[in-house]
Amino acid sequence: EVQLVESGGGLVQAGGSLRLSCAASGLTFDDYAIVWFRRAPGKEREGVSCINSSDGRTYYADSVKGRFTISSDNAKDTVSLQMNSLKPEDTAVYTCAAGQECIFYRGTVYLDEYDYWGQGTQVTVSS
Repeated sequence: EVQLVESGGGLVQAGGSLRLSCAASGLTFDDYAIVWFRRAPGKEREGVSCINSSDGRTYYADSVKGRFTISSDNAKDTVSLQMNSLKPEDTAVYTCAAGQECIFYRGTVYLDEYDYWGQGTQVTVSS
């Protein structure tokens, strides 16, 4: 059974940092791209960052570029999202998903297909 399990969410003040992790099991990690999505109440889902585990190429939405850093630890089958300089508008449920290839288009990121999803972790940034 394939599982993606997120962790690391929580409550932080504006300007603070959080580190999210997406741990994968049941799949060949190097064969997949991993994307982090977020969905805030009343807003559409937004892809914020993506990494191709095979070659390490990374992609960032314009809204988080320069503040968020995605990385992959293939030995641990884990993708992390380091979030710095957090803003109240970053408040959302963050979910990771696995697919074949990252796509960057018009300032946001996607996967070409969505093979697996995690359950999400809440990030709340207070002002």
